[in-house]
Amino acid sequence: MKNVCFYLNIHQPYRLKRYRFFDIGNDHYYYDDFANEDIITNLAERSYIPMCRTLLDMAHEYGQDFKCAIAISGTAIEQLQQAEPEVIEMLQKLSNMGAVEFMGGTFAHSLASLEDPDEFLRQVSFEAKLIKQLFGQTPKVFANTELIYDDDIALLLQTAGYKAAVVPGAKHILGWKSPDYVYSSAAAPKLKMLFTNDKLASDISHNFNNSDWAEYPLTADKYVNWIAELPAEEQIVNIALSMDTFGGFIPASAGIFDFLKALPRFGKEKGVRFTSPSEVVGKLKAVDSITVPYPISYVDGTRIDVSAWKGNDLQREALNKLYGIAERVSMVEDRKIQQDWEYLQGSDHFFYMATNNQADAAFSPYDSPFAAFTNYMNVLADFLVRVEEQFPENVDNEELNSLLLTIRNQSSEIDQLKKEVKTLRKNILEAEDSNYAAVVLEAPAKKATEEKAPAEKKKPGRKPGRKPAAKK
Repeated sequence: MKNVCFYLNIHQPYRLKRYRFFDIGNDHYYYDDFANEDIITNLAERSYIPMCRTLLDMAHEYGQDFKCAIAISGTAIEQLQQAEPEVIEMLQKLSNMGAVEFMGGTFAHSLASLEDPDEFLRQVSFEAKLIKQLFGQTPKVFANTELIYDDDIALLLQTAGYKAAVVPGAKHILGWKSPDYVYSSAAAPKLKMLFTNDKLASDISHNFNNSDWAEYPLTADKYVNWIAELPAEEQIVNIALSMDTFGGFIPASAGIFDFLKALPRFGKEKGVRFTSPSEVVGKLKAVDSITVPYPISYVDGTRIDVSAWKGNDLQREALNKLYGIAERVSMVEDRKIQQDWEYLQGSDHFFYMATNNQADAAFSPYDSPFAAFTNYMNVLADFLVRVEEQFPENVDNEELNSLLLTIRNQSSEIDQLKKEVKTLRKNILEAEDSNYAAVVLEAPAKKATEEKAPAEKKKPGRKPGRKPAAKK
């Protein structure tokens, strides 16, 4: 039986409005509400809703014979809750039916894994709590922003308790090895690695609607045959796609939803099973360990690096300015500042600043990378002013670190005191229960003892309750 796992990604950032230099200090709202609502609504109607309906139909028709995995960013969840709550409701139904496994990620689809390990772990924890709250699942498999991964990230994920991570099928990492096996991280042995099969993913995302492709048209039986014909010893085929590939990049009129819906039927005939990543991780052993010394990602054909976000001086300057205040922001209690901190970390802002060939101008709302950089830095300048009002720049790093250490120590002391109070309460309750049990159990025993005791002998000439007659 050949195992196949589809990974579907849902993400939308909070796009920034045009923010000019003269707005700094005067306007603290940064987002293009019209564009954000228009895009999320359009995608929901064309892609997310019909895709969820298709998955629900497949869950009813095939039961446990079809499962997939979904990674959804917190910023996408928030926008869908506001503009298209039907999508969230449908995803909840899929979760309740056991048809979808929700994966872990960062709330804002951020680059924190490359810039700040503490902030990364905070976001990962926050996102996991959100997934648990909405969909009733605790994520066990992790899909980082655009599948960014290296050995350092593997160690962080192992610390966070994850069992596996989805990793780009980079040829320079795999070498002669096939991506269609389960591997383990050489840096974090408890973490399994699920490499993507980029060819089979590209056959859908790039070639399904390409009439010039030699294999056009792509049908469900043809696709399943390719998977079934892979070497028998290969364990798992991981296919990672953006959900808006279905109905967004490839229109419904091309038959993409019918293609997806037919896959399990042909898979059953060919011994191909569509499963979830946790099931694969739970039953398959790693065949080898692999090291990834430098960050790789899923955004370009070579999967070589993360230059789509850190490839030029504009991007690096923006990232340095943003994460340079991470410690100060972590101490701020202002809810609006904390929210803006999340939204400004979205990887899309830095992708728009890219000047290499990896950046697709069609995704950018700006005329040029420099325009994206200028707009973002204006917004960031205002944000820095607001943070400085809470913790001024004249508080040097040494003093700030001392304050942070004090706060962390106080937090640890509070946690310890809470544990002690909990223990004392438990002991008190146990003591009260013990006393109550003693009273309840001893009372009948005492009564029985009194009943069995011999009656006191009465002295002759005396009646109870009467005094002896007085002598004359």
